[in-house]
Amino acid sequence: MRKFLSLIAAAFMTLAVHAQYNIDRIQVAGRIALDYKDYVLAIQHFNICVSYKPYLYEPWYYRGVAKFYLDDFSGAEMDETEAIKLNPYISDIWNLRALSRIKQDKFQEAISDYDQALKRDPNNRGYIFNKAYCAVKLKDYSSAHRQLDSIVARWPQMADAYSLQTEVYLTENDTATAAKWLDKTLEIDPYNGDAWAIRGRLHLSRKSYKVAFEAFSNAIHYEPKVVNNYVYRAMASVNLNKLRQAMEDYDKAVEMDPNNFIAHYNRGLLRLTLGDDNRAIKDFDFVLRLEPNNIQALYNRALLNDKTGNLKAAIRDYSRVIQKFPNFWNGLLARANCYRRLGMRNQAELDEFRVFKAQMNKHLGVQQRWSRAKLNQVRRMSDIDVDKYDQLVIADDDIVTKTTEYKNSYRGEVQNREVAAEFLPMFQLSYLKYKNGIKSFELVDGDLELYNNHQKPLKRIYLVCTPQAMDAEQTSSFMKTVMQLNEKISNTRDAKIASSFLLQRAVAQATIHNYEEAISDLDDYIRMDSTNVLAFMQRASSLAELDAYNRSQGRNSSMYTTRINDDLRQAIHLRKNNAYLLYNMGCAYAAIKDFNKAILYFSQAIGVNPNLAEAYYNRGLAKLRCNDIGSAVKDLSRAGELGLYDAYSLIKSASKEKKVSTNKAK
Repeated sequence: MRKFLSLIAAAFMTLAVHAQYNIDRIQVAGRIALDYKDYVLAIQHFNICVSYKPYLYEPWYYRGVAKFYLDDFSGAEMDETEAIKLNPYISDIWNLRALSRIKQDKFQEAISDYDQALKRDPNNRGYIFNKAYCAVKLKDYSSAHRQLDSIVARWPQMADAYSLQTEVYLTENDTATAAKWLDKTLEIDPYNGDAWAIRGRLHLSRKSYKVAFEAFSNAIHYEPKVVNNYVYRAMASVNLNKLRQAMEDYDKAVEMDPNNFIAHYNRGLLRLTLGDDNRAIKDFDFVLRLEPNNIQALYNRALLNDKTGNLKAAIRDYSRVIQKFPNFWNGLLARANCYRRLGMRNQAELDEFRVFKAQMNKHLGVQQRWSRAKLNQVRRMSDIDVDKYDQLVIADDDIVTKTTEYKNSYRGEVQNREVAAEFLPMFQLSYLKYKNGIKSFELVDGDLELYNNHQKPLKRIYLVCTPQAMDAEQTSSFMKTVMQLNEKISNTRDAKIASSFLLQRAVAQATIHNYEEAISDLDDYIRMDSTNVLAFMQRASSLAELDAYNRSQGRNSSMYTTRINDDLRQAIHLRKNNAYLLYNMGCAYAAIKDFNKAILYFSQAIGVNPNLAEAYYNRGLAKLRCNDIGSAVKDLSRAGELGLYDAYSLIKSASKEKKVSTNKAK
């Protein structure tokens, strides 16, 4: 045994010096981390790969993917540039760099990238669409029309193409043609949130406020996270005298995007109209923090400060407006009035004299009072006419249709994972607490509790289902834990203590998605102790993760399937009524599409623990695969009650499917 442990220690000392030994494993761990949207951890893995093997294009490419999803578009562009230098023949790399450039408004460079991507994949409609989108952003409308016409001719069911074509015609003020394209979009895809938003804008511009309100309501229903839909629905609501609804929408927009200029500005105007002066001032304070020289906001805040008696602040704001527009007579009169109320007679007379001189040459108009009618008027953000201080703001460039979503291939082309309809993974050990979507908590398991209390691991170990994404601090901490355990294993000569460190390191490696290393440690541990149910469960779950990865790459995974089943059978033999193990066995059968056996094991797990939400969720999915929709909906409903709220979206889609099949049967 000592000789065996010495060999293990020597292996890890070699590994510390020559990290390139397991670069392939680290890269696989990084790709699995990407799949779980654990982008910070993925970057750490790919950093190691880039450091030791900078001549491989994959680590550069995958690190760029992680940076893209963390909104580090400049960093993603740089990594994809390196990947292209190493391998310019892969269209996905050109696509990702193009998208990174689009996010930075580098539309011409993005078009160049799509030209290269299309040389390698000429029939990719997403590339052609995104190229057309770039042309729109560059105001090259004739080119955009040609490309979109080409898409529609080849792929007549691509709703996004019709939607973007609609926007181009709207931009060109050809509303009649835009309406025709929009009708076609909604005919093809009545659930297209972008199309409903465009319809709302179209009718808002025509002052058909009721139709606009309904369109934006549909847009919000199908895409509830688009801030501008709330802003524009609020504008329609104001004109329908639904002021409470308008205020709720502006509040929602600000809640979703606290830095949204338009939402704050327009809410400030609405509050001003309703006499909610102090809170209106807060909105304009925020707007002016974002844009200190916004003349219309300054003038509105000046009027509000004037009205609420904060005369010095009003004079300050009036003065900044007058400095920009010296002949703004209404502003001069208002400032003079503030000076007089403060007893500053000389300054007041100077302003009044300037206005009097102007009256000698030109009739001075009377400043309009605020009214709800003023809210019918809008201006674009770039319009700095101070006389439009009381008009609602819309964006200069409000293209609703987005680029086609980046369809990453880090899990390969075979397995296109749809999160909403995917089985939850097996339970496994982790250093992170489990979050089921609404809160984190600790699952209770007797064997794990015993291990934590008696073995005193470096970090407390938890039972989790879906691995959680980690922040930079957690990622660094767990990687340090691996290094600490390496050192402890190298320095110990006690087989029992060493085995405990091996199990802990397997958990640490699994926590950072390095499942191959975790399996290696568990193999060694089980050779020393074949009675630990936690080790068998952990090895099965780690094997299942690698199995999913290999299936996605089109590789034969029958060996993994056999090992997973063997480990789970051994664990269940040791703990016959463990709900988590029974659930894991159900997952193993679901992975090989044996849904009847999967349902059997999920049912046994529920028999042991009637509150195991994950078992209801997966049993519901298995029943959906067997077309038992009614029973599936009941299981998913129960899963939703127990906290897995994603179940409700599945219920919605399952109910739609059932309705469609019923109608066909009729």
